[in-house]
Amino acid sequence: MTSHDQKAPGIGLLTVLLGAVAAGPILLYGLSATSDSIIAELGISEAHFGLLATTCFGAAAIGNATLGRLADRHSDLSLMAFIFVLSCLALLLVAVPDGFWMLILAAGLSGIAQSFPNGVTNRILLERVPTTKRIGWVGIKQSGVQVSQLIASLAFPVLALGIGWRGAALTVAIVPLILLAMTWQSLRTTPLLPAPSSHVDTADDSPETTPAEAVPTGSDTAETTQATATPSEAADRSPAPTPDSPAKHPGMVWALALFGLINGIGVQATNVYMPLFAVREMGFSLVLGGATAALAGIIGVIARVTWARRMAKGASGAHLLLVLALIALAGAILFFTAGATGWSPLLWLAVAFHGISALGVSVVLMAALMRVIPAASMASASGMVTAGMFFGFALGPLLMGLIVGSPGGFPLGWILVGTTYVLCVALAFILIRVSARP
Repeated sequence: MTSHDQKAPGIGLLTVLLGAVAAGPILLYGLSATSDSIIAELGISEAHFGLLATTCFGAAAIGNATLGRLADRHSDLSLMAFIFVLSCLALLLVAVPDGFWMLILAAGLSGIAQSFPNGVTNRILLERVPTTKRIGWVGIKQSGVQVSQLIASLAFPVLALGIGWRGAALTVAIVPLILLAMTWQSLRTTPLLPAPSSHVDTADDSPETTPAEAVPTGSDTAETTQATATPSEAADRSPAPTPDSPAKHPGMVWALALFGLINGIGVQATNVYMPLFAVREMGFSLVLGGATAALAGIIGVIARVTWARRMAKGASGAHLLLVLALIALAGAILFFTAGATGWSPLLWLAVAFHGISALGVSVVLMAALMRVIPAASMASASGMVTAGMFFGFALGPLLMGLIVGSPGGFPLGWILVGTTYVLCVALAFILIRVSARP
């Protein structure tokens, strides 16, 4: 490929990054949006339906925790292809009329497809996108989860009215294939930066950068020096092998992973059962129930971009996490109140609070992570933080399903969600105090 074919990072690459984050979750959001029909058709309980999310996020958590360092050794193109092929295969399996266990298998595959997006997309940002654009792009690409939620929550119920929920999954399966073709083109036409940097410059220059976010440990500071590569070589390039002994991540990585775990319980307990709550408890139609998740997705996209901009301006990650936890707690209270009163405006307000806060946490976690981890270790460090989130994502629907199927029902479920956000508030205060120490 000649030099005139090279392109500066643009909308094509950004779309691919967003799509990589969006591809895996689309299956679960689609099933959640049509959960009332699936439960009735398969004759399963609410707790059994929650096993789909638990399987999906459990597989993602294990994949993030165990495959991150393997991902450090593979090329961007191979990892992105893996994501999109698995996402497509998972959706195709949903269309196979072979009972609940086929859905479990599909959910597991979609979870594995979510094991690599954060690590490989963060690495692409560090190696191919100028520092002036990086954190802004983090907010956009992390909003891929909410874009997925928006598309699936609208498309699945509408398609299900005509061709059933299995037909909806079959139709949507074409999306990952389109993204795969776009990835091949984008990575081969976007070159590596001549002198890749390990950190986001906004963090280095910001007076609000906390001591805990300041400098990575010595084992993470090794950088791969590169000459300017052609785009085709860059797309297929495998990163330099990491040391045989596992690198020790800074304490902030583990703290961010813990916050992601606790917040994740509340996030997916809400995401998975919100449409069912709207249909069963508030009397919404299947399409209107899916619209609650779609609204959360729309607001979540805006919120993630907004919170990323705050991080780009030097805002403290710990302080933003506190704000997000407090807003999420208010949302849980509104869900409880909506169910108790049956007043639908409270439900829509609760959905908005959920989208603004809980769905914005991941972008703050990833932006904070990019302040302390170099490109050579980004896939594995991102994997640890993402594993924390996914372990929470796996626990949340399981616990919520058991509670919803119990005499306590949804009211007790919303109390569980609120409790997780109280814990997030407490952890955020601890992070602020630790960060303020001289």
